[in-house]
Amino acid sequence: MPLTTRKIFRSLALLAIVGALPLVFAHGDEDAMDMGNNEDMNMGDHGGMAGEDPKPDPDSYPPTYFAHPEHVTAIYAHIGIMVIGWVFMLPTAVMLSIARSRYTLAAQFLFLLTNAIGVLVGIVYNANTPDLYPNNAHHKLGWLVTWVVGAQVLVGLVGRVAGIMSRSSSQGPSEEEARSFIPVSTEAMAEHHRMHQDAFFSRYRESNDSGQGTERNTESLRSASLSTMVGQESPIELSDRRRHYEEDEDDIDTKPAEMRSSSASQSFIAKIASKISDKAWKVIMFGYGFVDRTILILGYITLCTGLITYARFFEGHEVFSGLAHWIKGGIFFWYGILTLGRWSGSFGELGWAWNVRPKQRSQKWRPSAEFVEGALIFTYGSTNIFLEHLGSSDSKFSSQDLEHVSITVLFIGGGLLAMLIESTRIRDLLNTTTTEASLSHPDHAYNDEERAALNPPRQYEFSVNPIPALVILLLGIMMSSHKQQTMISTMVHKQWGNLLAGASFARGFTYVLLYLKPPRSVLPSRPPTELLTAFGLISGGTIFMASSGDTIQGMIHYDLDAMFFYTVTMGLVGLLMAWVVLLLAFKGWAVRRESNRTQTWKHRSRK
Repeated sequence: MPLTTRKIFRSLALLAIVGALPLVFAHGDEDAMDMGNNEDMNMGDHGGMAGEDPKPDPDSYPPTYFAHPEHVTAIYAHIGIMVIGWVFMLPTAVMLSIARSRYTLAAQFLFLLTNAIGVLVGIVYNANTPDLYPNNAHHKLGWLVTWVVGAQVLVGLVGRVAGIMSRSSSQGPSEEEARSFIPVSTEAMAEHHRMHQDAFFSRYRESNDSGQGTERNTESLRSASLSTMVGQESPIELSDRRRHYEEDEDDIDTKPAEMRSSSASQSFIAKIASKISDKAWKVIMFGYGFVDRTILILGYITLCTGLITYARFFEGHEVFSGLAHWIKGGIFFWYGILTLGRWSGSFGELGWAWNVRPKQRSQKWRPSAEFVEGALIFTYGSTNIFLEHLGSSDSKFSSQDLEHVSITVLFIGGGLLAMLIESTRIRDLLNTTTTEASLSHPDHAYNDEERAALNPPRQYEFSVNPIPALVILLLGIMMSSHKQQTMISTMVHKQWGNLLAGASFARGFTYVLLYLKPPRSVLPSRPPTELLTAFGLISGGTIFMASSGDTIQGMIHYDLDAMFFYTVTMGLVGLLMAWVVLLLAFKGWAVRRESNRTQTWKHRSRK
């Protein structure tokens, strides 16, 4: 009976508490409303953050190309043409060039034509409008990248002509060796020489002779030889094979493999190109490949400087604040592009696509993806440590300046720690105590089960390094609560801070999945959480760039709220990620197409 009574009292007490909750909440809401009203009145009197940000005098804002009323069609045409050229045409040409496609030159010339039209429209616009942004960086950088791409296309054209000239010349094998490689066995060449008395001998080289980009005596070179036995082919078969070589030699991996042509005309360019030495060609081709892999970043920087010039941002002393935000945001943007590329399968040959690195003939050391991420974070901190302070009008260090310096020090230390963790030498030294203890007993003292415990754990086969994700997570948390001078600036900082924090959490889930079940295949494992990581990094980096002081002032001047920019960015990032995936798939198609053409030639050459 007493137990029943206690239960009844407890039930009544619980009902009383629940019944009193609405009154408590209502009283709390009234107090909150009163406090909110008082705060709104006070903040309204003092121009605080609770209400709208005070809009500056329109006459105090400098004139910009964005608001310039004359020749609007010309500037819109310039922007549209450049976006089509640098965002759509150039990446397509780069993918074809990396795939060593025969359509590379056509795509590059199409881009140059589009870019020339855009430059011409820009020149006409500048000639008919006042110079609202004197000595801006966009004009200089635009011409620089235009000349760089033009030089790359010229190298491609000269290299293609040079390959044809060397193929049609009869100066002997030395010049031919500098241009192309056709694998032929020594025995077959001797038999062919005996039948045709040097008529065809000088055109091809022996299979144990090294060519451009190949190694001596490798199995891959011998596998495609003309014949493996002497006397097994008739002169008719050899004649047919010669015709196949002449018709399909452009399918073979020549020195500049992406630079072949279907015509063999004598020209001044070809005569000059034929005098280029093998060492010079190596240097030129290295530069060609370097431009292939960096021109998109240069184009991105050029488009960003165009936007800065269009809106007239970062003039005078504000350039340091602009550099700080746009360099940091740009790093996160390309960090996200790299992450999306890794998910798609890029750099799979290095083991970066969340896969097992395929075994290759040359197993040289290659940095892991986490090592590169640590290096990026270290670079982020090293290049931005004092930029925020340089942008302030006062030479003294404020508490906010010290906050920014502390963040950059975090990036320097975190990036350095991430690179040290990825060092196999460092990890081997950390295992010294355990390895020395295990070696103190002879191997025969262990049974089979105990001997298996001496093997490295399977988690050692894959890098699980949470430091880069931790650094970005801390940055996102700090920036989400970073005090700003205006409400819209606070909201923008909170937006990109939350996005970076979300990307870090997604990367953390990726590591949990891979630690529980490390990848066992050379094919990309494509963890779905990495798509979230890429989206958070790309969108967070873009909004990061919009959080600079001049950008915020421009948003206030043109009555653009934070959510407008947020929603537009989300839509554009979704489209951009879809375009990147399409580009990488297109590159795969181009590689397979060229590979199929090569395999077709090999099949026909064996008949």
